[in-house]
Amino acid sequence: MTVTAHHPTTTITREPKASWAAFAERVRENGQYRTRAEAEQVARTVLSALGGHVTADERVELAAALPEEAARVFASQIPAVRPLTAAGFVDAVAARIDGSTAATARWDVSSVLSVVADLVDEDLTRRVIAQLPPGYALLFGRAQLAPVAGGPEGPTV
Repeated sequence: MTVTAHHPTTTITREPKASWAAFAERVRENGQYRTRAEAEQVARTVLSALGGHVTADERVELAAALPEEAARVFASQIPAVRPLTAAGFVDAVAARIDGSTAATARWDVSSVLSVVADLVDEDLTRRVIAQLPPGYALLFGRAQLAPVAGGPEGPTV
């Protein structure tokens, strides 16, 4: 899709939003699931769990960037009173998937969240991760960077 700005010499090209089928196929490939139906179920479970933990502008922006069905699953969740730790989040997903263990749930969560991170811009991914407790960055396929001591975000101990 090509969008022309008010200045006739400026052209901005944007990728069209992925379809649910394309999203599920990327999750299937990423997680090496046997069928798209299995990938879709895992994606719904993870997005549903994530929907309760992302709030404010990031929630709105993330929902807008996801395929319609994914956005509906994500945004339909009531925000949690207290966000889960990354390990608690994985355990919560494991409890929702029959026969799942912490290890298989971690795989499932990472398979979905890394696709989500690839769909949205890096700034939004960083802001979503920043509002979650430490440890989520790895689930999104990103490094968990600690602030540098004495830097703008770190203590000067």
